[in-house]
Amino acid sequence: MSDLPVAQSVVTGRQAVLDTLSDWLGLGQRAWLCTIVETWGSSPRPVGSWLAISESGHWSGSVSGGCLEEDLLRRTAENGAGHPVFVDYGITDDDRDQFQLPCGGRIRLLVEPLVGDAGLDHVRALADALERRQPVVRRVPLKGTATLDYSVSRERNPVRFDGEQLLHGLQPECRLLLIGAGEVARYVWEFATAADFAVTLCEPREIFAAGWSYDQIPLDRRLPDDLIATEFGDTWSGILALAHDPRIDDMGLLAALHSRAFYIGAMGSRKTSEARRERLASLGLEKAALDRLRAPIGVDIPSKTPAEIAISIVADLIAARHHLRGAASSL
Repeated sequence: MSDLPVAQSVVTGRQAVLDTLSDWLGLGQRAWLCTIVETWGSSPRPVGSWLAISESGHWSGSVSGGCLEEDLLRRTAENGAGHPVFVDYGITDDDRDQFQLPCGGRIRLLVEPLVGDAGLDHVRALADALERRQPVVRRVPLKGTATLDYSVSRERNPVRFDGEQLLHGLQPECRLLLIGAGEVARYVWEFATAADFAVTLCEPREIFAAGWSYDQIPLDRRLPDDLIATEFGDTWSGILALAHDPRIDDMGLLAALHSRAFYIGAMGSRKTSEARRERLASLGLEKAALDRLRAPIGVDIPSKTPAEIAISIVADLIAARHHLRGAASSL
């Protein structure tokens, strides 16, 4: 099926910030990258979140629910620092009143300038490493130039400051392969994309592809096992069999259960799921591999409609991604 069109995943989250920074720097603009270094109490965004700001006042990403972005935009427009500086919010009562930080929360940010060819080269090298599915640690000294460390690290925290430099461990984005076009897949694509997963929808069956009416969601017409072998077999990949058709679901699951994917799930009732396990076992799949299969897929809400089923699936994916990022030994 090499002559069939290949769909591209939608750019979301961290990748979008890097792409935007690359565009600004490529046009000769100065930019600042704001990274959440530490939080106390409640905070709307986790440690490591990014907000990028250009000298023209444009922005990408988020470090709060909106209460801090305006102040950061004003700070950089009026007096953008020429070296990395820490900015704290929520330290005083006035801060909490002005910025409406929830539940008395506090946030510390590192605001880091990115300028000229050096800044552009750094951003492009970082984007390239993550695109190649290479974990990397950014080292951002308070005095000096940011660098990338590709060696294996066992940082206990993804972001920490050692007194001289910020160490920010970054893993490749989690991407999903959905097998089978249908209403559930449509909603999973929409909800998972909104949750910063990179999502590809695979549909090799001609009749389903021809009847697909959601132009905003492109279809990849390749076979699922081929896609898993070439693009979705690493630790940061999730594979979801949603076709309800053993001809392609089982094909994808056999490949998935031999991969390193962090999440492998299949849609269907408990009875259907047991029958599927029996079929896969009859094909030589060992119990240890079968135990990795989440079927029935998703959180038990219980859900009935396609949108509800999709919500239960994406909720389970978010939990699995959180565990993956917290437990990863490579960073």
